[in-house]
Amino acid sequence: MSAQTYSISELAEEFDLTTRAIRFYEDMGLLAPERAGPGGRQRVYSGRDRTRLALTLRAKRLGLSLNEAKEILDMYDSPRDTVPQLERFLEVLGTHRRQLEAQLEDLQANLEEVRAQERQGRSNLARARRAAA
Repeated sequence: MSAQTYSISELAEEFDLTTRAIRFYEDMGLLAPERAGPGGRQRVYSGRDRTRLALTLRAKRLGLSLNEAKEILDMYDSPRDTVPQLERFLEVLGTHRRQLEAQLEDLQANLEEVRAQERQGRSNLARARRAAA
């Protein structure tokens, strides 16, 4: 029984990506397809590549960098104990969460300032309309 393989176009369609994006992930070392055909020009992706692509996209949705995603994925490829892998994963997520929380605080402060300016603008507009009447 042969293992399932995928072409670059199949993965691009499945994950709604461009083939260029998939080649970029390959250049970053996130994917490692086999080569087939004349001159090895055809990429043949394994089930492992497909899984790594799905996990890479999940890491991106979480806001992790591709380097962070690669580091975590590569740790799971090693035969080492899972404790250090999970510790590193949680460390990366914790750092990212703190960054997002700081950004959220900044956004909330900015949003409150916008609301205050809107209130002031409405008040000024009401006064100007009364004065013009």
